[in-house]
Amino acid sequence: MKTVIVFGGAGYIGSHTCKELHRNGFAPVAFDNLSEGQAEFVKWGELIEGDIRRPDEIAAALLRARPVAAIHFAAHAYVSQSVQEPSVYYSNNVSGSLNVAEALRAAGGIPLIFSSTCATYGAPGTDRITEATPQVPINPYGRSKLMVEQILRDFSDAYGLRSVALRYFNAAGADADGDIGEAHRDETHLIPRAILAGLGDIEDFHVFGTDFDTPDGSAIRDYIHVADLARAHVAACRYLLDGGRTDQFNLGVGRGYSVLEIIAAVQRCLGRAVPHMIASRRDGDPPRLVADASKASEVLGFSPRHVDLDTIVQSAVAWHSARRGTGVRVA
Repeated sequence: MKTVIVFGGAGYIGSHTCKELHRNGFAPVAFDNLSEGQAEFVKWGELIEGDIRRPDEIAAALLRARPVAAIHFAAHAYVSQSVQEPSVYYSNNVSGSLNVAEALRAAGGIPLIFSSTCATYGAPGTDRITEATPQVPINPYGRSKLMVEQILRDFSDAYGLRSVALRYFNAAGADADGDIGEAHRDETHLIPRAILAGLGDIEDFHVFGTDFDTPDGSAIRDYIHVADLARAHVAACRYLLDGGRTDQFNLGVGRGYSVLEIIAAVQRCLGRAVPHMIASRRDGDPPRLVADASKASEVLGFSPRHVDLDTIVQSAVAWHSARRGTGVRVA
């Protein structure tokens, strides 16, 4: 089996991708410092504990795993936190990613799939965002990811280190088998927080802003199922292993839902009300982000399978409900 090293492989999207890699005949090796990821989510390969801010640990992991490709998820990813603590984001997301790129180059040019984000586009004000939409991020998180994209383009031009940057929109949902799901130590994401509020596990669920220029006043996002994201990473891996050139792709379903529409979907799937409070909008939040992901379909042969909102939400509800029944809290 061909080994793929997955930086951040114990995290939400990383662990789902490890499962998908294993399902497709690859041997995933997770590299994670477990600050956000969870060791219990590493079920389909080896876990190497390490930090991307430590070049020696990356080099040792590459020597041990001898991968044919690398996937890089290891990053801080909270917009509001990035506004409050930009130093943390530039140190980890930018400097750490530079360490990864340098190590892959030194190891012979191991191709890289990079977890980027729609936050690199900022607030473009267009109905659908294509890869040609100008990237003008409005928060340090988006700027940190854009800096890494530029580093990777420069490394490709100068050193021949090929890479794919996957700019995905809002990851959501959970593994259909119930093996893994979304479980951050300090949960900030909309769908799990709505579910936890509906289950009575949290009492401080806020809607941040109902004064956006959208039909119901709440922010609109494109939600893509985490299992589809995992499939896209495997498709990108095959693309690079087949000799594909450095490129960038949007990943989304092409339809946006507002925060209030998400809460309504959670209420339908739970069969109960979701208590929430209205708060002022957060710094750095754009009103609308919806993908045009046709390029991924044309070049990578990838299209999402889970496009119905209730299907996405129900998978998350099922996982959180089952997890809650074990007595293990996820918030």
